[in-house]
This record gives sequence, C-alpha cells and structure tokens, in this order.
Amino acid sequence: MVNQEETYVEQYWQRGWAVIEGIFEREEADRMAELALATAEKELTTAKAGYNLDASEDGTQQAPRKVDRPFEKAAEFRRWLLDGRLTQVVASLLRAKPLLLSDQIFFKPPRYGSAKPYHQDNFYFRCNPDDEVITSWIALDDVDEANGCLRYIDGSHRGPILPHDPVPGSEAYNLAPSPELIELSKESLAPVHKGGVVFHHSKTLHTSHRNQSDRWRRGYAAHWVTPAVTSETDVVAKAYFRSPKFAHLFT
Repeated sequence: MVNQEETYVEQYWQRGWAVIEGIFEREEADRMAELALATAEKELTTAKAGYNLDASEDGTQQAPRKVDRPFEKAAEFRRWLLDGRLTQVVASLLRAKPLLLSDQIFFKPPRYGSAKPYHQDNFYFRCNPDDEVITSWIALDDVDEANGCLRYIDGSHRGPILPHDPVPGSEAYNLAPSPELIELSKESLAPVHKGGVVFHHSKTLHTSHRNQSDRWRRGYAAHWVTPAVTSETDVVAKAYFRSPKFAHLFT
C-alpha cells in the first residue's frame, strides 16, 4: 500500500508542487495570522511602509502587502517554522536536512491584494543545485480561486530558469517571463485549507491572482535549502542558518 509520504513526494517531483492538508491546526493558523497582522501594523509606522502596502480595487484605501523576515521578529514564528510537523515534510521532499534560507508573510485582504505575476523563485535566488531549494507556503486562511490561491505550471521545474523582465503597468518589483514562454494549458490551481501547506520547487512557475472575495488570503512562505546549496548571490550568506543569532537552531 502506498503511504501518504510516498504520495506527496511523487506528486511533488512529478508536478513541481504538492499540497498537504492539516499540518497545523486551524487554531494555530489563526494565531499566526493575528501575530502577522500585529507585526505588519507595527512596521507600517516605519519609513519603508509604502513598499509593503497594497491598494484596494478602487485605489482609495491601502492595506498590508507583506512582512519580510518574520522569523527574526518573534519567537512564535521561529517555533512554527521549526516545528517537526513541517520540517519533516520538507526533509522528505528535499531528501536531506532542511536549512532555512528566508521567509515572508503575504497578505491579500478582502477585495485587496494585487496579483503576483508568474515567476520562478530561483530566478532571484540563483541557487545551485536547484533541486535542493524548496518553498513551503502555510495557509493562514482557507484559500481558493476566489481569494487568490497559488497557481502552478505543472512540470515547469523540469525546464530552465526563464528570463524575467519588468511587467508593463505593474510594480517595479514584479518581474515575469514573457507570456509566450508560459504554458497556460498546464496551469493548475492549489486550493488549501487553513493550516495546510503548499510546497513548490525553486524552478516551478507560480502566480496568484487578486483577492476578489470578502475573505482574507494570508500565507506564510519559507524558503529552504540543503547544506550542499550555494548561490551566485548573497542569499545563502544572509540565510538564517548562517546567522550568528540563529545558527544554533540548525545544528
């Protein structure tokens, strides 16, 4: 009989992504979401607040877009990301010890939240080997098509890193491959319940649309590597597992 681990590992390597429900309890996800909002509201009083704001659909109001590096901002975030229920799955998918590279919490408030164009994480990370870099995305709300679930191009992790260019009419931080390079016929949606986690390969093309619902869509994303991974950028040098403050958590 095929066990659950064999099933999600096979799905991950076949499609480049997998959803695993119920890794965290719904109450835990609620607490993460509360702490994330409190952290965002505190940060919005700082000088860099504009970068982390999204506009409402009519452009008249603003709301938090994301929190960068929450792991270093609260012990509760550290406990959640290093919880064995999560790290054991990451280890199964990476086939090696997982080390935490970086993290963000993304917000899409009701009727807010701009779309994120298709992209590949490893376009930014420039890590090698790319098979040993993975993202975990913890759902802090029930997530579906209406409120902006992740969407993937199945099998795109087996292709190259594509050129990414500025998107006309979008924010400067949004880079994406040319539309003709994206096989939308292979697009799949990744709905997930609160407390579930979506995992994707560093080369898997992914996107999310605007939140068109009256519900929140919040997700805690963490990026993981194995001890063998290097990078053409400083992303590994700045990783949590290399930090003098946090390195002891990964020994």
